[in-house]
Amino acid sequence: MVDQPHSIHQFPSKTIKVKKGEVLQRSGELARKAFFIKEGLLRSYTIDEKGKEHVFLFAPEGWYISDIYDEVPDKIADLYIDAIEDSEIEVFDGSDVGSKTIHLNSSDVPKLTKRISVLQKRVIMLMSASAKERYQDFLSTYPSIVQRAPQKMIASYLGITPEALSKIKGEILKS
Repeated sequence: MVDQPHSIHQFPSKTIKVKKGEVLQRSGELARKAFFIKEGLLRSYTIDEKGKEHVFLFAPEGWYISDIYDEVPDKIADLYIDAIEDSEIEVFDGSDVGSKTIHLNSSDVPKLTKRISVLQKRVIMLMSASAKERYQDFLSTYPSIVQRAPQKMIASYLGITPEALSKIKGEILKS
């Protein structure tokens, strides 16, 4: 029997409220959840062997965030996911999503396309753009969260120190 296509919002889910700082997924655990942010701000990140955090992605309202690879039933998470501020999120069981053919409805396509586009541009910019150019791109990609995310996390996302970010912000203000 062939699985019928589903919209991601047709998968079993529950809406929960999480507090700022609450960890929703830890690296090394099974990656079984996907999250849709209704209100608030989440991030995904790794922690290196020296204990330094490296922000991979911010997820404000209307974005999805997860560490799920399709067709890998017992995938171990590479990323931590936590709440940067009190948030209301829709939680999907990744084993349901990963085991079905997903037919995205018209409201899901732009959200997922935006996420893919942001990640592709981020990789390219990390390879070739200056820190100032990466910050300017961050401002255009995440205009609603620049005042909501701590400077330390933004610097981590950009691959620079908080001090370097302060210097870049000062240069932009002077120009």
